Amino acid sequence: MSIPTQSSGASDTEPDGPEDRLRRFATIWSRAIFPSTATSMTRTEFEQHLLPLARGLSDILHARPFDAAPASEVGAALVAAHCTDPDALSSTLGVIDSYLVLYCGGNGATALSTEDGRARCARIQHALAGGFTQALRERTLAEQEAIARSALTARSDAEQALHATEARFRAVFKDAAIGIGIADLDGNVLEINDTLTRMFGGLEHHVRSHKVNEWVHPEDSPQVWKYYSELVRGEREHYRVEKPYYRNDGTVLWTNLTVSLLRDSEGRPEYQLALMEDTTERRLLNLRLRYEATHDALTGLPNRTLFFERLEKALAADDGSRFGLCYLDLDGFKAINDSLGHASGDRLLVEVADRLQSCATAPGEMVARLGGDEFVALTTGPDTQKEVDELAGRILGVLGTPIRLEGRELTVRGSIGIVEGPAGERSAAEVLRSADITMYRAKSAGGNRFELADAEADARAITRHGLTTALPAALDRGEFFIEYQPLVHLGDGTVHGAEALVRWCHPQHGVLGPDRFIPLAEHTGLIVPLGRWVLEESVRQANFWQERHSDGGPLRINVNLSPTQLHHPRLVAETVDVLERSGLEPGALCLEVTESALIGADDDLLEPLRQLADMGVDIALDDFGTGYSNLANLRRIPVSVLKLDRSFTQGMQRHPADSVDLKIVEGIVSLAHSLDLAVTVEGVETAAQAEQLRELGCDTAQGWYYARPGAPDRIHSLLLADAV
Repeated sequence: MSIPTQSSGASDTEPDGPEDRLRRFATIWSRAIFPSTATSMTRTEFEQHLLPLARGLSDILHARPFDAAPASEVGAALVAAHCTDPDALSSTLGVIDSYLVLYCGGNGATALSTEDGRARCARIQHALAGGFTQALRERTLAEQEAIARSALTARSDAEQALHATEARFRAVFKDAAIGIGIADLDGNVLEINDTLTRMFGGLEHHVRSHKVNEWVHPEDSPQVWKYYSELVRGEREHYRVEKPYYRNDGTVLWTNLTVSLLRDSEGRPEYQLALMEDTTERRLLNLRLRYEATHDALTGLPNRTLFFERLEKALAADDGSRFGLCYLDLDGFKAINDSLGHASGDRLLVEVADRLQSCATAPGEMVARLGGDEFVALTTGPDTQKEVDELAGRILGVLGTPIRLEGRELTVRGSIGIVEGPAGERSAAEVLRSADITMYRAKSAGGNRFELADAEADARAITRHGLTTALPAALDRGEFFIEYQPLVHLGDGTVHGAEALVRWCHPQHGVLGPDRFIPLAEHTGLIVPLGRWVLEESVRQANFWQERHSDGGPLRINVNLSPTQLHHPRLVAETVDVLERSGLEPGALCLEVTESALIGADDDLLEPLRQLADMGVDIALDDFGTGYSNLANLRRIPVSVLKLDRSFTQGMQRHPADSVDLKIVEGIVSLAHSLDLAVTVEGVETAAQAEQLRELGCDTAQGWYYARPGAPDRIHSLLLADAV
């Protein structure tokens, strides 16, 4: 085995450092197996011999991606070091089980969780045991087969052999550690040794009463009897297989079987020689290790590894079958962990697992735990479209019964995403991703329900995720730009200013409007640097307009503030810094804040807006009329402009205009003017709408009737048109 030499810095060799813990693990290991080791090394030398093997086990434990297979080389290395006593293997597995995670679990780049560490440890034991027994078997078989061949040759030439040679043959044959049997080409058993007799239950006549080709077992691999036929015909010299047999008491004996063809002096096939190694106990150990590696330690359910195996098998079927998958996440489980503790949370998960198992008992159904409070249920068959809905309904039904925990009754709710379809069209990863996305749709719809997967919804969710991850780099790469929509005086039709509207020129999706990425920027916190960039660019552009069109009056710039920016502690300082560096007067800047962001705002939130207003910066209340706030709040909020939501003016596009909308707008305008507030209207699209708003007393407007958002130089064209 090639074990990488790990150079440790000074910190590694400190007491209780990674190297110190590794050496302690090697010491424990050497003490456990040295007494059963046939070696000329001292115990100290033997411990130094085990140290690189221990380091190899530590590296395997922390490998990413995790692969336990190299541990088989450690098992083979033990055999090479003459640690061939059965106690050496059992002691090694015990040391790994008890101490590997304890001493080496924190030696990697990131510490392993207890659950992950135990699962990896079990798979390492499995691989090491397999490597040990494989190396031991190959070593033993090589020795025994050579001896057996020599012994049989000696027996065939018995008339010319010395008495001592016959004695040696009988001794080797009789006392061999593995079972040896000799049969003729018709399958008649001629000789068996004591070891083989004991393997079959101690009754020699039970073995001799059967021909070789009568030892059939239902779990025989398809190649066994094909290889046998080829061997007795002389077409192959030997074969090696894993084969089960029935003992005389009906129990099963598992063996590693090697059968060789023996030829006479002229090369004609004469006998078949069978060497059998009893692997029943090792097989049981492998099955136990396999179970631990594929089942959740807490609930006993199949884990992610086994579930993916089953799902991939179901999806690979080409017989026209279908599958249905339910992806369950418990609603509010974190609150239970936080309030009652993780021990109570674990007991709750065990109860949930038991209930889920009771829902999936039909053929082709299984339940697994993926981790945390996430579970999956799989059903397969020809009619999964109906069955998967019924399965999801049963799951929500059993979860609805309160669970009694520590004297309390807890009601468990869950959100389920369902994916159903024919096998062979999608990979397991794609199916699970779709189910996960659908589950979150069910959770966002209120939870305690199930939703069916929708390809368009999946695509939108995947796109949102892609945009979210691309946002930070997009700002660094300069993919954002600003378009400006003019603000027009309704009285004389002149351009009063412009609203800055940020856009994203995405490399794959083209130009994206703010509704596609501003909520994502809010969620990730990127809205703060993005908002600062928009403010800097907009203020710089406004100052350029002022210098170029000084004879046309000041042009104001409106910039939107998100709720997250309102809570940013440096809002005032950064705004002042941007204005001072650009040279733009504060009165030429208007910051737009949505009404919903200020509902219930306390004085701490309003204080930065008051400071900006005192400097001369205008504050506009955007989307006014949609937040259902108390109109009395207008006395508290330092706003100077109300931006009326377009929903109130859409009725004015018809003729005659909606009378209710007219009265509402008229009332809002009257209220605003009585409070010395200007009124701006969004979404003006027709001349009739613009005229009606002018008659109602609105001050400024914006919309496609005047101009769509565009490049900053279009403002200059509009100004020239006003001059004409």
